[in-house]
Amino acid sequence: MGETAPERIALIGFSFSGKSSVGRELARRLGWSLVDTDDEIIRLAGKPIYRIFAEEGEEHFREMERRVLRDAYSKEKRVIATGGGAVLDPDNRELMVRSGAVIRLEARPETIHRRLLEHADDPGSLARPLLAGPDPLARIEAIKETRLPYYTIADWTVHTDNLTPTEVCHEVVHGWEYARRRFLKEEAVTSLKLPNAVESSSPYCQEAGATCVVATATQTYPVFIDWGILRDLGGRMRNAGLSGAASLISDDIVYGFQGAKALSSLKEAGFSVESFVVPAGETTKSLETATRIFDWLVERRIERGNPVVALGGGMIGDLAGFVAATYLRGLPLVQTPTSLLAMVDAAVGGKVAINLPQAKNLVGAFYQPRLVLMDVETLGTLPRRELISGWSEVVKHALIMDADLFDFMQANADGLMKLEPKVTTEAIRRSASLKAAVVSEDEKETGKRITLNYGHTIGHALEAVTGYGELLHGEAVAIGMMGAAMISRALGLIGSEVVDRQRALLQRLGLPVAVRKVPVNAVMVAMTLDKKVRGKAIRWVLLSDLGQAVVRNDVPEELVVQVLSELLES
Repeated sequence: MGETAPERIALIGFSFSGKSSVGRELARRLGWSLVDTDDEIIRLAGKPIYRIFAEEGEEHFREMERRVLRDAYSKEKRVIATGGGAVLDPDNRELMVRSGAVIRLEARPETIHRRLLEHADDPGSLARPLLAGPDPLARIEAIKETRLPYYTIADWTVHTDNLTPTEVCHEVVHGWEYARRRFLKEEAVTSLKLPNAVESSSPYCQEAGATCVVATATQTYPVFIDWGILRDLGGRMRNAGLSGAASLISDDIVYGFQGAKALSSLKEAGFSVESFVVPAGETTKSLETATRIFDWLVERRIERGNPVVALGGGMIGDLAGFVAATYLRGLPLVQTPTSLLAMVDAAVGGKVAINLPQAKNLVGAFYQPRLVLMDVETLGTLPRRELISGWSEVVKHALIMDADLFDFMQANADGLMKLEPKVTTEAIRRSASLKAAVVSEDEKETGKRITLNYGHTIGHALEAVTGYGELLHGEAVAIGMMGAAMISRALGLIGSEVVDRQRALLQRLGLPVAVRKVPVNAVMVAMTLDKKVRGKAIRWVLLSDLGQAVVRNDVPEELVVQVLSELLES
């Protein structure tokens, strides 16, 4: 990265967000050269862009755009106004992020539509194809939505709706100064080298600036994981196209440690924000608490489009996510997990829920966030027991998907227990990326995603029977994983070596492998309410090898009772 930041500013954003006019003003103020890539393509081709598309096709246009962009970056002191679709090309995105500041100009669909109409009579304008069809505003909204994840490469976002080009320039300069920090860090945020299974199953994992990107049928969003990045929360949200009144939902413990930092970041990024703080603990995740938050949102006159920020562990992520999914039929959700368990499990994947007295997570929805930001440094404020509990989910991901991650955890268990920044961040990035790859492939748990429930059939039942308080979720899952491994061995799927290695790592990380004085019959009854039951048969996630999982619905009841009798010591 060097000791100085490159003196180049790329302006990205949807057509008619103001890139050309702002680029001219910015270049004049800085005394730099302006390269407007669309204008340069028109000059080289000798024809308007819509004719290039019509006569030579989009692929030809995109190749010209790549060449023009590479040439623009060949020198410094340049303002580069990019075409609206330039960010769609991964090579273009990599070039922009690597070679200078990236500033996104954003405008509401209604603003863009109005600006398009003002240029509709220009025969060479891009307004003509965008205005084609019976509902151009809906077309603009749809195209903008598909491009949102690509705009996350921006260091800074400026909303241009009510600003003059001069005012926008002022904000862009602020963004440039902010972006310079990215180049001056000793260890800049880079894409993680992920396991082959993740790279092959998720082409989005190399998205610039993010550890990985979840891409489902309903939403695509980036996941940012690093040490000390809570201060970037507001900026990342602006870059994701969010603005306005933010509702921060947290618990009384996390808010005391992290609330001020999160609020400061949001306010500095231009959000108006208020907080709703609830008591810590799983029993808070109820319909009664959700109703109180709904009433608070009504009092604040929250509108669709105003973001909800979940700051806390899995309980807060579930509760705030449930509220976001249901209020006004859906508010933008930002997950900011502060517990290890939430980072590697609950915050990535879009399952949100509240508990009923009968069982955990019975009322909920699949609802994906707009972005996830994980500050690994926040784990330093966790009680030791809660931190240890979180390692169970990382072990789970290793057991069912990544034997190399299991080996990494064995080799670095002491560093993980001490929360050493480098190894802890590495383990969390790998674990969360595994989860992201599965969710991208199977959003609503109809296929591969069910394997993520390894250990959860017994674990959830233990939580319900003990009243959602005696055992932490990760502790219950650790015991549940031992039960699943023992069942796997009894069915001849794995040998004792895998069971022993699993037990040894869990114990080395301080996790329980059995529990005392829990009635077997009560656990058996609770398991019948499990969401994975089909036709009254439990679908068990079992191991076929270290790093490989299978799903079976033919596990004999007497075998389950036998295993539970060993786990639930009297």
